[in-house]
Amino acid sequence: MLTQIEGIHHITSMARDALATDRFITDTLGLRRVKKTVNFDAPDVYHLYYANGTGKPGTVMTYFPFPNIVAGSRGAGEVGTTVYAVPQGSLDYWTRRLEAHGVAGVSRESRFGQTRLLFEGVNGDGFALNEVESDAREPWNGAGVADEAAIHGFHSASLVLRDRAGTQALLSLMGYTPLGEEDGVLRMVRKGGNDANLIDLETRPDAPVARQGAGSVHHIAFAVANDEAQIAVREELVAQGFQITPVIDRDYFHSIYFRAPGGVLFEIATNDPGFASDEDMAHLGEALKLPRQHAHLRERLEASLPKIGG
Repeated sequence: MLTQIEGIHHITSMARDALATDRFITDTLGLRRVKKTVNFDAPDVYHLYYANGTGKPGTVMTYFPFPNIVAGSRGAGEVGTTVYAVPQGSLDYWTRRLEAHGVAGVSRESRFGQTRLLFEGVNGDGFALNEVESDAREPWNGAGVADEAAIHGFHSASLVLRDRAGTQALLSLMGYTPLGEEDGVLRMVRKGGNDANLIDLETRPDAPVARQGAGSVHHIAFAVANDEAQIAVREELVAQGFQITPVIDRDYFHSIYFRAPGGVLFEIATNDPGFASDEDMAHLGEALKLPRQHAHLRERLEASLPKIGG
């Protein structure tokens, strides 16, 4: 069993409208934009990162906003719900706030004895706010969200699968253990990991295969401390027969990617060097930061990309 995986590092989704997505995440949910850069493989498209005030792994939601992308089709083989942790007793506040902002799909449910609020993102993506008794991660307080209700970071993510067996075995290899099961949902925990250390496996044998588009999660990334830990994880996954990419430098972390048995794209990302490696912590997410290979495109990109404020 691997011991290097700490929990969720980040979750990356597809979007259509960069400005609408930015407003929803920052103004409605109250997260901080910690990086404004571009897609490494399609530099005409933003890659936007949102997190707590320091951009701590386990709090980071990122988006690829493709202006002409079709809507995604929800189903098996994807992250179905991205779940944030909020303080105990804050769901009444969030219900009022989400409804005041015109958010769709607001409803309440209980899972594993905890209350959570379900809702849809501006792209139709599935979100939930899950009440927790304590969370050491400091929330961002720059968007008018009450301190006693602010999002601290990820609580968990739900993977929708036709058959969970292969993904469950993979997560077991990655250091996760079963925590409980109810209504066809198996919850797994990375004990001793970070605060985003829960994964729910939702088995839906008759679910259609998900089709990626706006509102779809592109991939889920799991955190490791550094390059040494990542290499050890990669070697073990290769030995187990997984097809793993080489290490890719993403400027703010190093990444490897592979497809989990249930169809979900997994990434293993390092905690270092972090989002303050090219930008002062007080001004994260304000300036357009370009990967070195796209630096020569700055004038064109600044003229063509939608204007997102500092």
